[in-house]
Amino acid sequence: MSTAALSEAVPRAARSDRPIALWLLACCAMIFLMVVIGGVTRLTESGLSITEWQPVTGILPPFGEAQWQAEFARYKAIPQYRAIHPDMTLAGFKTIFFWEYVHRLWGRLIGFAFAVPFAWFLLRGRISRRLAPKLLGLFVLGGLQGALGWYMVESGLSQRIEVSQYRLAAHLLAAIIIYIAMLWVALDLLSPVAAERDPRAARLGRALNAFILILLVTLGAGAFVAGLRAGYIYNTFPLMGGAFAPGEYWQLAPWWRNWFENAAAVQFDHRLLAETTFLLVAALWLYAMRLELSPATRVRLHLLFAAACLQVGLGIATLLLVVPLSLAVAHQAGALLLVTAAVVARHALRRPRRLDGPARAAL
Repeated sequence: MSTAALSEAVPRAARSDRPIALWLLACCAMIFLMVVIGGVTRLTESGLSITEWQPVTGILPPFGEAQWQAEFARYKAIPQYRAIHPDMTLAGFKTIFFWEYVHRLWGRLIGFAFAVPFAWFLLRGRISRRLAPKLLGLFVLGGLQGALGWYMVESGLSQRIEVSQYRLAAHLLAAIIIYIAMLWVALDLLSPVAAERDPRAARLGRALNAFILILLVTLGAGAFVAGLRAGYIYNTFPLMGGAFAPGEYWQLAPWWRNWFENAAAVQFDHRLLAETTFLLVAALWLYAMRLELSPATRVRLHLLFAAACLQVGLGIATLLLVVPLSLAVAHQAGALLLVTAAVVARHALRRPRRLDGPARAAL
């Protein structure tokens, strides 16, 4: 295999796979927006406004006064209404219903936007045997994510006045993992050959693996903060109640429950993890600037550091201003933006691999 043949085959592969990659990137954008809508739904206490899971018939909202009153009556029967919204009017109910309805509708649209092009590309023979299982796996994960979403909602319909923070964290992390996997496949199709071959770049890539893992833990901790409404206490920074850690950190027994059910401890953990991720990305950025990297990879690493700085600023502002809706939603969007930047940077530092599909056939 000559260098000329390789350079000719790779662009040919990229052109052949480009429509599939663009389709996957469009789906990624829809998932990004889905996470943002989910944040609005949680912050406005809208998630329990629809008390039934109807994957097919639920695509239509209530029509007419009678249907709205019936839907409102079902909401009045759950504990959240009696504890938080006992004076809610039908107009107020329509507002929270809107966000949950949009959240569920957008989930259905993502499924449609994935399934139809997937079937079309498959029938046209555009998807290689190596790629097909990956795409099928993403489709299955998407369906399971819908079921997990209902499992989360169901936790708040009988004994609780909000959804379980455990299920909320699982639902968010599942969405992010699907997003990462889909984004990685799309980037593989757009850039089938790794650009960096320096051994030090491979070492930086392994360090980015650790960063992404810690980042996912930090995002999971953020979901627990949201689930316990822990952002509404200790609205100071960098100290909590004048101390590094809250005095009631270990108030629950057994001790491990504090990490998941103690609001003060959960907020402290999220702060500490966020500070750790920022320091780690700063160290990685400084180390990367000493390496001989391609201009494109350096730009990706600059964007990663910039996204981390933005996210830290949004997090501190959200805390100090006691979780205003706009900032809190921006903070959640910033988290996924940081994930995106990390994955894009990591992909540039991946190990070289064998070509697939059209590129191999062209050699």
